[in-house]
Amino acid sequence: MPNETGMLGVLDIAIIGGIAGLAVYYLIFRKKKEDSSSTEIKQLTVNSSVKTNRTDSFSSSFVSKMQASGRNVIVLYGSQTGTAEEFSSRLAKDAVRYGMKAMVADPEECELDEISKLADINNNLIIFCMATYGEGDPTDNAQELFEWLNDNGGGVELNDVNYAVFGLGNKTYEHYNAMGKLVDEKLQEMGATRVVELGLGDDDCNIEEDFVSWKEKLWPAVCERFNIDATASDISVRQYAVTEFTDTPEQKVFKGEPARLGSLKNQKPPFDQKNPFLAKIITNRELHNGGDRSCMHVEVDIEGSKLRYESGDHIAIYATNDSFLVDGIGKRLKIDLDTVFSLTNVDEDASKKYPFPCPTTYRTALTHYLDITSPLRTNVLKDLAEYAKDEEEKKQLLLMASSSNEGKELYNNWILKDHRHILAVLEDMPSLEPAIDHLCEILSRLQPRYYSISSSPKLHPTAVHITAVLVDWTTPTNRNQKGVATWYLKNKIPMENLQPTAPVFIRKSQFRLPFKPSTPVIMVGPGTGIAPFRGFIQDRAAQKRAGKPTGEMVLYFGCRHRAEDYLYEDELKEFVEEGVLSKLHVAFSRDQKDKIYVQHLLRENKQEVARLLRKESAHIYVCGDAKHMAHDVDLALQEALEAEENWTSQQAQDFLKTLRSRGRYSCDVWS
Repeated sequence: MPNETGMLGVLDIAIIGGIAGLAVYYLIFRKKKEDSSSTEIKQLTVNSSVKTNRTDSFSSSFVSKMQASGRNVIVLYGSQTGTAEEFSSRLAKDAVRYGMKAMVADPEECELDEISKLADINNNLIIFCMATYGEGDPTDNAQELFEWLNDNGGGVELNDVNYAVFGLGNKTYEHYNAMGKLVDEKLQEMGATRVVELGLGDDDCNIEEDFVSWKEKLWPAVCERFNIDATASDISVRQYAVTEFTDTPEQKVFKGEPARLGSLKNQKPPFDQKNPFLAKIITNRELHNGGDRSCMHVEVDIEGSKLRYESGDHIAIYATNDSFLVDGIGKRLKIDLDTVFSLTNVDEDASKKYPFPCPTTYRTALTHYLDITSPLRTNVLKDLAEYAKDEEEKKQLLLMASSSNEGKELYNNWILKDHRHILAVLEDMPSLEPAIDHLCEILSRLQPRYYSISSSPKLHPTAVHITAVLVDWTTPTNRNQKGVATWYLKNKIPMENLQPTAPVFIRKSQFRLPFKPSTPVIMVGPGTGIAPFRGFIQDRAAQKRAGKPTGEMVLYFGCRHRAEDYLYEDELKEFVEEGVLSKLHVAFSRDQKDKIYVQHLLRENKQEVARLLRKESAHIYVCGDAKHMAHDVDLALQEALEAEENWTSQQAQDFLKTLRSRGRYSCDVWS
């Protein structure tokens, strides 16, 4: 028998020849391919699994990565809406101007114990941009950092580690900037050295000004600490390089998907923020009976999605920008909005390869991925200044981007008070002609909009209800300003031959009814603040109908006019008749000469309030406006307790503080 391992057959020779031929082809044509890659216009080749973040290549050993790439600064962010992440990127850019090299990282992707190893890097600095979410909670991506800090890092010491913290919060909330304060406190306890005072940004006032003022203190302090020149170079740093493509296969271009290419067409669970469910809008009806305002009741079908929700949770909507604004930007800049392009990070070691899913078109970027309706931030104005051909316009932009008092005042008046978004600035500064790719780089990301769910899965297991007021107003410059999400929903009207859809996901909340159905509750929710309480009431209705004993439910609701905007009036009255709602107190603020709000009704019913809170161990919930209503309700509760319990103001405050700490006083508020 022949030795089969020692001989080559005809087939073997053919295979070897084929491989050799491919090798020769590769060597000959590779140079041509490399030469063509330097041109701006390319034929597109893209992997269908292209994602926004480089999670595969981003090592959890961030210190090793910093050492290998000559970096001495790292910026970690805790972000729920994208602002903290945006501020982190701006800080990393600033570091370059002072001769340092920085990287931005998500703490969720880092091995936190490695923070102690920063001591091995000369002139090290770790900066935290930390937002506070809800009732003093960390953002989703900072949960592990929160736990690590509360455990004091498992005993690690941070001697010879330098740090700075900027917190993002809102003074109308009870636990203002709790996460930023916690990070600062714990890092000091662990031995780290604070380089500059804790920065506290207030989103209720002007968080942009707070941030700019803080970082103007940060860099001189850092330079002094490291004994380096504190003079910043006046350079514009581009983070991304643009490539435009021709003859692109449509199936390889992102069309609004948050992460995975084709995810909105080829739906695969589990569904979450990076992979939303394309839900059908099955109901969209008007709740107001007249007047010049509009409030929508929208029902979203989640059947078959495996999405689960509880009363008190939030539903997020990926809305799109108004096509009028998108077309306006394209027309003003004289560009073809349907050009396919990619923005790729020039830093190959960066954790984020693209600012948003790429490749895509300029139209898609402006429609789905970029915030084009908010007032511009100062860093955007500074970058835009280099494109101003008129010297006066350039000076104005640079002045507003500066930290001078004159610049801050001008920015506050011309940008914030007049609510100038990108198109408004372009229209009011005719000489401004920015490159569209640079504009796409510096504009903030469009974030999903969150709504308190106004239904219960006990009655509606396959549908999520939304209660939303249409946002529509005129700016001081006589421009129409529309709410991105509410106008998006307004146009989603189901018809016999048309089934509108919207990308959604569920965000869990701590805003929950007591575990025992027999526990009494007080609910205070004027306007659309009634949304989660409608779900709570439906929960209790289902429990009562199932024969379970249910506790007292007292609702304080408020609106302007009984005949116009009394939301869910018939439904609420039915719940009263059924015995689910024990009491229904409604304040109509403008049906009489003197305005009446929910806090006035709380004072009128102070005996009931004090009895439920003190003797019946009731839970109290507040939903709605944080700036005025929530504060006034809290004051009314204090006064009720002072009057009925004969307490001092301090005793009443301490009692309410105890209720909060025990989870008996919960707020779902916004400003």
